Amino acid sequence: MFISSAYAQSAPAAAASSDLSSSLTGMLPLLLMFVVLYFVMIRPQMKRQKEHKTMLDALSKGDEVSTGGGFLGRISALEDHYAKLEIAKGVEIQIQRSAIAQVLPKGTLKSL
Repeated sequence: MFISSAYAQSAPAAAASSDLSSSLTGMLPLLLMFVVLYFVMIRPQMKRQKEHKTMLDALSKGDEVSTGGGFLGRISALEDHYAKLEIAKGVEIQIQRSAIAQVLPKGTLKSL
């Protein structure tokens, strides 16, 4: 009554060149999103990782550091993957070098 009958129609034949251009046009937003994602997220993260690695490679005994867990201390010994951190007079903890978040300016920790 309200809905009319639907009849199948044959689609007109499309040219092969239009199929190629339509598929490329369909891929364009996906490629554009990937390029934006690379410059907004991936590239800055790689840059931060590189800066963190150079900071860890430049560590030396006596540097004052802050860890990811919130500890502040002075490096008393360094190994390949670990560092000993003096957090108070006579109190040393062993941490992974990758847990060091930043190097503090000299003289920040006056109590040690």
